[in-house]
Amino acid sequence: MSNSSEDSYSLEDVQGDLDVLRAVEDRVVEAIKGAESADVLEYLIREQQLDLHHEGDQGVGRIRQAVLESSKASQDLKRTVITRGDDTPEAVLVPDDVERNARTALRTGKPVVLYGPTGTGKTTFAQQLALRHCVGYSLHTATPSWTAKDIIGGIGPNLTGSSGYRSLNYETELGAVSEGVKKARNFDIPYAVILDEITRADISQIFGPLYTAIENRNQTLIETDDGETIELDEDVSIICTMNMSDRTVNELDNAITRRFAMVELDEYEDDDRRALFEGWIEDNLGDIPLIGNDDLLDLFEADYDGINNGSEQASRGPIMRFGPMHYRDVTIFLREALQDEALYMDAPEKAVGQAFRTFIVPRLLNSAAFPQIEQIEEHYRALNKSFEMFDLASAADLASRELEAERRRMGSYEQ
Repeated sequence: MSNSSEDSYSLEDVQGDLDVLRAVEDRVVEAIKGAESADVLEYLIREQQLDLHHEGDQGVGRIRQAVLESSKASQDLKRTVITRGDDTPEAVLVPDDVERNARTALRTGKPVVLYGPTGTGKTTFAQQLALRHCVGYSLHTATPSWTAKDIIGGIGPNLTGSSGYRSLNYETELGAVSEGVKKARNFDIPYAVILDEITRADISQIFGPLYTAIENRNQTLIETDDGETIELDEDVSIICTMNMSDRTVNELDNAITRRFAMVELDEYEDDDRRALFEGWIEDNLGDIPLIGNDDLLDLFEADYDGINNGSEQASRGPIMRFGPMHYRDVTIFLREALQDEALYMDAPEKAVGQAFRTFIVPRLLNSAAFPQIEQIEEHYRALNKSFEMFDLASAADLASRELEAERRRMGSYEQ
């Protein structure tokens, strides 16, 4: 490359050697590290998109790593490379007061918990919140086996050497939060760590060491093998999501409610919810005149209302708290099903029932106790009678089979 000096690259240098840069990844990394100005990086990444050319549309490879570590890269350019391939929707669908509360809470420096029933958009909103408040983020989904090591880190085994000559060593492994601190430091960016579905784990166990660090930012979380101490940096935001379908805030460990900002995503105003339904139906089915969009909208409203509030058709009250976001999946299913003769173009009414069977009923049954399973079955039998233009029998049948299976299990316990 015809750069003006061995270690420095001007805009004219990289423009003149673009063919070489497109062919050789190492030269791109070298040019980024030796860039004379931010204009060089803007040209390489934003204009020529050489990170996409060499590394594809996802992941942080050597080129993006070099941009993130560069002191000349702007925060906006770092956001561009670290979020390549991120498909988080731009439109925020949660109610305005929820968004304002969450953004304000993050500015106070408090970790945020987004809690509410399934289908209220917690995970998507957590990603949107991270992108608006920080430059980059990582997403970690909790499991029942999580421990404090998954959050903070700890000592883990490392097998080294070739076959026949391997040795077992132990080294420090960073957890989700400590790894986030490391990235914020190395890249000089505000960084968010999203801990999704934390109620799947033992919250008191996984967050124990973190509680002290939240109250005392000078508290060392963990020390790396090279002696670097990791503290809860102010550039790191922690965003958690919590499914509260079967729990209440009062049932949580008091330690988390005292240290975290609790932001509820639950009830959508009728107009807001209806606008979501109308938007998804129009976006995905507006050009497919095989089913009545007004009828489908009425079905969504009746189903949502029956699940959350009870209905006149079914003799019982509410089934459970259930958010509106699930119905977007129904419209996407119908969009695909009604444009292919091999699928449901010739039976659009049946497609609606199959969409509910695929995306709505299983999610209800997943967290339902026996009395709720009975209600779900009754609810869809009633809906099937009320909406004769659609065939919801398959959705009701799925609930019926689960009900019978639950009865058999209960019978075996009694014996």
